Amino acid sequence: MLDITRRNIFKACLAGAAASPLTFIGGAQAAPCTPTVAPLRPHWARGIEGQRKADLGNGTFLNPILAGDHPDPTVLKDGDDYYMTFSSFNSYPGIIIWHSRDLVNWTPIGPALQKNIGTVWALDLCKHGDRYYIYIPAAPDGKPWGTYVIWADNINGPWSDPIDLKIDGCIDPGHAVGEDGKRYLFVNGIRKIRLSDDGLATDGEIEPAYSPWRYPDDWIVENFAPEGPKLLRRGEWFYLVTAVGGTAGPVTGHMVIAARSHSIHGPWEHCPHNPLVRSQSEAEPWWSRGHATLIEGPVINGKSSGWWMIYHAYENGFRTLGRQTILEPIEWTDDGWFRATGGDLSQPLPKPNPASSGAHGIALSDNFARNKIGSQWCFHQPGAQEMARVVYSKKMLELAAKGTSPADSSPLTCGVGDRAYQVAVDFTLVGDAEAGLLLFYNHKAFVGMGFTADAIKSFQYAEEQSWARIPLKTRNLRMRITNDQQVITYEYSQDAGRTWERHPTRMEVSGLNHNVFGGFLSLKVGIYCAGGGKVQLRDFRYSAIA
Repeated sequence: MLDITRRNIFKACLAGAAASPLTFIGGAQAAPCTPTVAPLRPHWARGIEGQRKADLGNGTFLNPILAGDHPDPTVLKDGDDYYMTFSSFNSYPGIIIWHSRDLVNWTPIGPALQKNIGTVWALDLCKHGDRYYIYIPAAPDGKPWGTYVIWADNINGPWSDPIDLKIDGCIDPGHAVGEDGKRYLFVNGIRKIRLSDDGLATDGEIEPAYSPWRYPDDWIVENFAPEGPKLLRRGEWFYLVTAVGGTAGPVTGHMVIAARSHSIHGPWEHCPHNPLVRSQSEAEPWWSRGHATLIEGPVINGKSSGWWMIYHAYENGFRTLGRQTILEPIEWTDDGWFRATGGDLSQPLPKPNPASSGAHGIALSDNFARNKIGSQWCFHQPGAQEMARVVYSKKMLELAAKGTSPADSSPLTCGVGDRAYQVAVDFTLVGDAEAGLLLFYNHKAFVGMGFTADAIKSFQYAEEQSWARIPLKTRNLRMRITNDQQVITYEYSQDAGRTWERHPTRMEVSGLNHNVFGGFLSLKVGIYCAGGGKVQLRDFRYSAIA
């Protein structure tokens, strides 16, 4: 019924195209009416394994610059290099740092955080002198939010163990150096606290810093929630860029605002152009846009390529992918303020460096010949000794069992950025293990298949559907999941993928997202092992579906 409805709406729109043509990507004519269904697929370039990428190869790019779950971006310009990282929540090793030379093509360096300090939100990556710092808000289970710092003399690491700054109840740190030469952290609120000169301790108390601009009371937002302060000194001004309106909930809530001051201590004046970025309706390609950083583009032939804003947003109709990373140009105005100039983000934009090219992303297929935990795989809510469950041997990963089901097994998860894709992996059970392939949001929200030596299990609504068990005596099984625009098909093979049997159940998973289950996470590929014994994993394959 849904497919028929979409076709009918589309036909109705096309019927009026001749009278009032509009333009799709690529110049094709479209209808003058607005369908009430998810938009047609934009034309992304395809990279490794068919994964979508922003760089179109013709001097333009199409957002997102990093597809999939890359929320709360914090970006550092370091000479000709750019480094960016994101909230890593309960995934460990965490805080994967990415590198770029052109702001469009990005490759991962590796994880900076090894020690589990709880769920990690909205951090700040910066450089002071010759040393790199990451300021990290984190909340261990059952404990209040704290703020930590790690440091390194080389962006590639090694990074220090986390140091507790003993700043309680704050999130979203933003590092700045004042006109007095002192270092400060701005946090949600918007408040600030002075740091010691080495940046590894506080030197004072938290105090109010800025009373953010308020939107009209009748705007549809989640809540006020001033957060994500990022600071920039340009010329005689300090600029403070802040998010308000709530990061999820209604698509029109999250937004970007700015203020400026001659002093890090204020007073701050509101930008007359606020809000600088805000989704206006559900018809737009990107929802809940906010949490921005301003960054100067690469230098080309001795000249700046202009300024840019990097922020996160949900993709229209695909909240399951998490908040993705958006790049939008800005212009500085004659009055010393700035405006976002990206316009319709469903359309390509000129790249900061039109002539640039380079590798982007990573292959997700894994023959388990080397350890990719931290760069690709992460444990969900791991314990202190979780890595002891993992043993690598020749093109095989052995994962020891934990818990009694996917919900308490701390599965290995792998983030994805495509609207449609297929994954498959070989399982060999050892001992009394149970193992399987999932799409996993959290312990309350996952779907997929598992198996024991006697049967295939089916998981829907984060529960096993015992009525749907399929008797099957085997310890070797290849499983495959196809996610086609959030409609899920399961298959299994007893002959290493030469022939497949389709599981009789299909799922629709668009509801497995933050607005339903909280946590600000995304729906990831998951591999679990529960019960006793262990599972041997071989030949994980990923391919995007165009």
